Order: sequence, then C-alpha cells, then structure tokens
Amino acid sequence: MADPAAAATTDEVIIRREGRAGRLTLNRPAALNALTYGMVKSITAALSAWARDPAIEVIVLDGTGEKALCAGGDVRWLYDIRPAGTEVALAFWRDEYILDAMIANYAKPFVALMSGIVMGGGIGLSAHARHRIVSETSMLAMPETTIGLIPDVGGTFLLGHAQGRLGLYLGLCGVRMNGSDAIQAGFADTYVSRAKTEQLVAALVRPSGDPVDEIIDQFAEPVPPSPLSAKRELIDRLFAGDDVKSIISNLLTTTDDLARKAHDDLLVRSPKALALSLEAIKRAKTYKKLEEALAVEFRLVNRLYEDGEFIEGVRALLVDKDKKPRWTPPSIDAVTPDLVARYFVPFPPGVELTW
Repeated sequence: MADPAAAATTDEVIIRREGRAGRLTLNRPAALNALTYGMVKSITAALSAWARDPAIEVIVLDGTGEKALCAGGDVRWLYDIRPAGTEVALAFWRDEYILDAMIANYAKPFVALMSGIVMGGGIGLSAHARHRIVSETSMLAMPETTIGLIPDVGGTFLLGHAQGRLGLYLGLCGVRMNGSDAIQAGFADTYVSRAKTEQLVAALVRPSGDPVDEIIDQFAEPVPPSPLSAKRELIDRLFAGDDVKSIISNLLTTTDDLARKAHDDLLVRSPKALALSLEAIKRAKTYKKLEEALAVEFRLVNRLYEDGEFIEGVRALLVDKDKKPRWTPPSIDAVTPDLVARYFVPFPPGVELTW
C-alpha cells in the first residue's frame, strides 16, 4: 500500500513510513535545518494523512546532521519577501502556528528528538510534542528579541508556565539551555544520551506493540544537574519586576556574572519587543491552552513585521551584519503602556487566528 504522506515529501524534509512509525526528518543541514514554508506544508500534510492511517502508531521527529534539530524559522526569507507586502508572511505564521497546535493535540504519540540546536520554529515543532527528548548535545533557546520579535510558536505559553521567573529570564534574554536546563524549564521531559538515540528509534518503530512511553522509560537516563536550577533564587529575585525598566534596575544590584550579562543583553535588544514579550509571557501564565498564546503571538509577530521592527533586526544581525539595529522607539523609556496595548488588540474577523 502506498504511503498517503509520500506526496508531501520534499528535499527539505524526509517523510517516510518505517515499521509502525511515521518518520519526519528535517533535511537542511547546511542551514541547521531551518524551517521553511514548504516544510510547514509538507509536515502538516503528512501528519494529517497519518492521523487517519491505522498502520501509523507513533510519530518520530528528528533532523539531519549532528548540529541541529532545527535552528528556527527561515527569517532571512521573511526579510527578502517584504516588498510583496505582509500577506505571505502572515500566511506563513498562520500555517506554522496551526501546525504547532496540531502537534500539541496529536492523538498518536509524537516523539521529538531534540538533540543539537533547537530554537524558534524548532521549539514549535518539538517542545509541544507528547514526548520531548534531550541529550548532552541539546541547546535550546528562544532568541527572538534579538531580531525585534517576541518568543512565538507557543514560546510564550512554555515560558509563562516555567517555574518562578525563569520564563522571563529565558524569553527576554534569549538564554541558551542545555538538556537538563530544558527539562527544568518545562521545554523537555526525558534525557537520553545521543549514543543511545539510534537504539531508541529502532525500538520505537519496531511493530512490537509496546507502549511508546514504556519504551522511552527503558532508555531514559538520570538528568544531570541543571546550571539554570542552581541560579533559580537569583533569577526569581532579579526578574521580579513588573516591567523591563525595573528588571534592568534589579540587574544592577549585584555583580553576579548572570546579572551582568543579562543587563548587557537587554540593553541591545529591541525595547518594544522586550516590553511586548514580557507582557505576553505574563498573560500566557493564565492560559490553559496553547492556542490562546498562539493567537496573541500571531497578532504581535505580524505587527512587528508590519511596523519594520523585525525587518530592522534581521537586517542588522543577518543581512548587513553591522549589529547596530535602529530600534523604534530607541529606548525602553519610550515604550508606553498605550503602545504595548495596541499590539495586543485582536485582528478583525477573518484575519484573527482561530481554530
């Protein structure tokens, strides 16, 4: 019988059936498997087909190469298409977020192997899965404020539900997490060394009938100490402010290396993106469903695209590479509560992201 998902296969993502599993392998190693619009469409089509296929009992997501599962969305492409207007970018984010919600609600076990770099869009594909597996090579982050954006793809939901003030620290500063940090912050569940990954996948795809969670438990290893956990008390104190300005002030009250680096990081990021991120993470703490956060993120990222903040961030970091973004407004003092509130206003019916 032909695989109903085979038509969705492209060079950018390898889609195939292996034993009882639907296999998704992101396949842009030279670009650290960065997510394109075509990949979003291909993965969505495959998951839709496999949801109806009784022969598929489990989904396994991984990436080609040793360096990354997925280093994020293809932001350079979003920069390059800006002369065409905002419609294509809006469509990309809409379909990407719908895919993220599909993964979160998928009826069959979805196993994400989060080795290597996992950032931005890669978080959306993996950190909402039912089974999220990290290793000693994992490096997770939501660095969007660096390019004038907010943590999206459901990132505000994950950050909002992290313990204490960890979410604000990770989301505002774009801090990199190792595997144990990711488990501590709620971005992953299970630690399996990279050397055992191939054996784990072989056991998952084998038509044995064994429950997926039991197989994963057989390979799970003790989680190493989390450097992030060791700094929890300090992070909770320093990021206890109600706004970005007060957090920056808090960071000046200690000479701890973490505080010094966080302070320097915040001063070069988009003031507007920082304020919007803080508010979005705080709101997401009250949300019960991922979809609530995605709807808000959809408003924010599209407005930051339309007003040019995201475009300027990508220009400074990835295009001209001068690392001298001209943010609007240029300082956190100029980001007013009214400005922040305007970005959260729902879109008109037909534009708003709904399910």
